[in-house]
Amino acid sequence: MGLLDILLGRTKPVAPDLDRLFALPSAAVALEAAASLTPTGTGAVCFATVEGAAFDGVRREVRALLDADAGRTGPPVGIERDEYGYSWLVSRRDPRDLPALVSDLHAVNSALEGGGFGPQLLCSVVGFRRRGAGGDATAASGADGSDGDGMRLGIVYLYKRGTFYPFAPLPGGGQRRDNALELRVRAVLGEELRIEPELSRWFPIWGAPGL
Repeated sequence: MGLLDILLGRTKPVAPDLDRLFALPSAAVALEAAASLTPTGTGAVCFATVEGAAFDGVRREVRALLDADAGRTGPPVGIERDEYGYSWLVSRRDPRDLPALVSDLHAVNSALEGGGFGPQLLCSVVGFRRRGAGGDATAASGADGSDGDGMRLGIVYLYKRGTFYPFAPLPGGGQRRDNALELRVRAVLGEELRIEPELSRWFPIWGAPGL
């Protein structure tokens, strides 16, 4: 089974339910209480790169819609491409305003879906990190912008599956993940989110923005 099969859930089609994204703020409260992990303020939507005027038009509309938000305190919405050729539309918000970030991700998914590009949508991710000793997420960052203890986590939403899973890349470079943390997070968030039951679909999203 390839990357697209895993992310798109081709073996078991499920009607997408983007409203499940709105459960993330309450899940974040449980995650902070259990593991001292707080939002980074960065989230992204991943989609298979598509060329063509129609897709470019939808992409411009999405960026214009989100950048026009008068309440945005972070940098403008950006588009990045990872080393595997997938595109990420990235939103950055105040880490304390997770509902606004989730609304951005919902709007991006909805706009691409409404534009006929649902088949290209792969997943969405919200970044978390361990909060600093003073209880402030920003206090955990060193001078180089890295976390004090290196603990990072992404909560990934699979568009075609309608499920979530944790992805915890280990610090220090290389493609290694913290499986123990991922299983702990699964236990913590089992009552908050619809967790993907098949571990084989907990695909590593190396190079995802914000992780």
